[in-house]
Amino acid sequence: MIRVLLADDQSLVRAGFRALLDAQPDIEVAGEAADGEEALRLVRERAPDVVLMDIRMPRLDGLAATRRITGDADLGDVKVVMLTTFELDEYVFEAIRSGASGFLVKDTEPDELVRAVRAVVDGDALLSPGVTRRLIAEFAARSKEPAAADDLARLTEREREVMALVGIGLSNEEIARRLVVSPLTAKTHVSRAMVKLGARDRAQLVVLAYESGLVRPGWLG
Repeated sequence: MIRVLLADDQSLVRAGFRALLDAQPDIEVAGEAADGEEALRLVRERAPDVVLMDIRMPRLDGLAATRRITGDADLGDVKVVMLTTFELDEYVFEAIRSGASGFLVKDTEPDELVRAVRAVVDGDALLSPGVTRRLIAEFAARSKEPAAADDLARLTEREREVMALVGIGLSNEEIARRLVVSPLTAKTHVSRAMVKLGARDRAQLVVLAYESGLVRPGWLG
C-alpha cells in the first residue's frame, strides 16, 4: 500500500483528497495535518510514502516543513508533493530546490492526483507537460547563474543527453522515442545520472540540469 499524509489547513480539501485516495485499492491515507508543525510530527510518527503539502498553512508553512523533511536523513524515503496555485509559483521553485518531488495545482483532475501519487513513489517527478513546462521555464529564468559543471564530468555522454531531456520535461517514454531506445533503457540512464549526481529524485535532476547550464529555458518547446 502507498501511504499518503494530507497536510492542508482547509478541512474540505483534505476530505476531498481522502475520499479520492482511500477509494484506490493501492493507496491509503495515513493521516491528516492542518498545519506544518502537525505535518512534521505525523511524518515522523507514521512514515508515509508521500506527503501532499499545502504551501500556506499556520504555525509552520509548507515550504519550511518541506525543508525540514527533505533535510532529515531519517526521512529520506518520504516524498513531498507541494499543492499550489498559479499565484504561488515563486514558492514552488524554491520548494523543488529544497527537495520536493514536484507540485500539483489544487484543482487538478482526480485521476491526475492519483497518478501523481503513484508516480512519485516510482521515482518520477511531477513535472508534466502543459502548465508545468511553463513553470519549469519560469523556474529556470529565476534560478541562479549556472554553477561549475564539474559534477557533469561523472556522467557519460548518453547520460548527459538523457539528463538534458529530463530537464525539458520529457518522460521516460518520450526520451525513449527521441533516442530510439526502450523506456527501460531510458529509465536506467536517468537512474544512473541521479545516483552519480546524488539527486534525491527526478525533480532535483531537473534543477541540476538548469543550474549546471546543461539546459537553458529557451530550449523548451
